[in-house]
Amino acid sequence: MSISDSLRWQVVERAGNRCEYCGLSQEGQEAVFHVDHIQPVSLGGPTELQNLALACVSCSLRKAARVHATDPLTGEPAEVYHPRNDVWNLHFRWSDCEITGISPTGRATAAALTMNRPIAVRIRAEEKLRGRHPPPGQL
Repeated sequence: MSISDSLRWQVVERAGNRCEYCGLSQEGQEAVFHVDHIQPVSLGGPTELQNLALACVSCSLRKAARVHATDPLTGEPAEVYHPRNDVWNLHFRWSDCEITGISPTGRATAAALTMNRPIAVRIRAEEKLRGRHPPPGQL
């Protein structure tokens, strides 16, 4: 699905140029972040601002067309974090440069998207030294 330049820039601006899942800043990254369909097109999700989120390449590829993932604590299915409908701080907490899921959605999303992959933790540590971590609104 093609996304216009105008719509892409609206998504980037609203996200503050950060992955709306793991909070990674696009600043200083080699790869251009993806515009993710929160509700996948394959499940009827529209290509409109309300259904789009900025996602780092890693989160985007791991999320794919998922809307559910397994909560590693309970083994039960849980909804994947929805950046438009969910409040980040109700599902996740920062433990220095690592993300801790504090709800079924948070735990399932953190595990499914491998939010604490070593490279992401190292990048966040560098961002912390530069005063860019934790992201605004995710304290």
